[in-house]
Amino acid sequence: MSPAAVYLHTPFCRSRCSYCDFATGMYDSASAERYVRALCSEIAGWQEVESPTLIDTIYFGGGTPSLLSIDQIERILTAVRNRFKVAEDSELTLEINPGDGGTRGDFFRDLRGLGINRASFGAQTFDDCELKMLGRTHGSSDIPETFKQLRHAGFDNINFDLIAGLPGQTRAGWLRNLDQALELRPEHLSLYLLDVHEGTPLADQIKRGMRRKPNDDLAAEMYATMIEQVCASGYEHYEISNFCLPGFMSRHNSKYWTGAPYYGFGNSAHSYDGARRRWANERHAAKYVELIDRGESPIVERTELTEADARSEAIFLGLRLMRGIDLQSYELRFGRNLREEFNGELDRLREAGLIEFDEELLKLTTRGALLSNEVFAALT
Repeated sequence: MSPAAVYLHTPFCRSRCSYCDFATGMYDSASAERYVRALCSEIAGWQEVESPTLIDTIYFGGGTPSLLSIDQIERILTAVRNRFKVAEDSELTLEINPGDGGTRGDFFRDLRGLGINRASFGAQTFDDCELKMLGRTHGSSDIPETFKQLRHAGFDNINFDLIAGLPGQTRAGWLRNLDQALELRPEHLSLYLLDVHEGTPLADQIKRGMRRKPNDDLAAEMYATMIEQVCASGYEHYEISNFCLPGFMSRHNSKYWTGAPYYGFGNSAHSYDGARRRWANERHAAKYVELIDRGESPIVERTELTEADARSEAIFLGLRLMRGIDLQSYELRFGRNLREEFNGELDRLREAGLIEFDEELLKLTTRGALLSNEVFAALT
């Protein structure tokens, strides 16, 4: 089995973004300290797989992990290194919010000193009006400043998150976002189309007519423009929403798409053993801490995948990668010929221009990547 990944959830933010439906809440130092103690306890007492287990990616996600102190991040990393065998060439990523008061100079250098070698931050947009609409706490000028600080601290692997299809966003505005991102030239770009989740402030604002409903046709045009412009700038389009310079694919996120094992710690964190078992932790941070403090497991959901579940996941996740599914590997794993299994559907999807396939690979076209949910629904 390939080396596993470790995900570490940080459920704190300075403010709640209008589009966010993640398990996060407002930051305060006392709550953060209680949470970090619980997180370290969970890692130390974890017994879901045999020890020692080799891992080669660690990902601090959230929320905003950069709100934690260097001491807290170091304690968490120590707990991980005590519990797992961490490969020397591991990828260690920490998510950062541009412009946070603590995320400057010395903080970034201290992160590098701890072994953090990849930074990911949610730029989202370079337009100040759009940032205000999203409820972001940073301004557009904070993006290049944070990027410069990271470079000075020695980070040579940086990711930007940007969102297309925002209410009121124009094609010209989206092109300006891409131009400014490409001018900075981070090693990795995660470029998403806005997904409006029920229950979020943005969904409520759209429902009440306070914000325009996103235009699906315009979003599709933005997506096509995005692929053309970013790839022309030397980036590889390796996953539906992800682009990288050669050699800078996200090793951690690739674990999810290739079916490798990953182990999540913290509230709402999910895990997978690389075969058939999945499990998930308590979603609410306060309840998660209470469970740990009582010496109880924070796991509240377990799933044993059936053979059919495993096949569906292999198709769904494999097609997210633009290189597609290796048909021979699929047949060796499941004893089924995928082309024969979905013969009629594959022909229909190819005629619609959504997929391409031959004797070796099945993959999405550019149009198929935009309409990937239709493909997944037909094949899973």
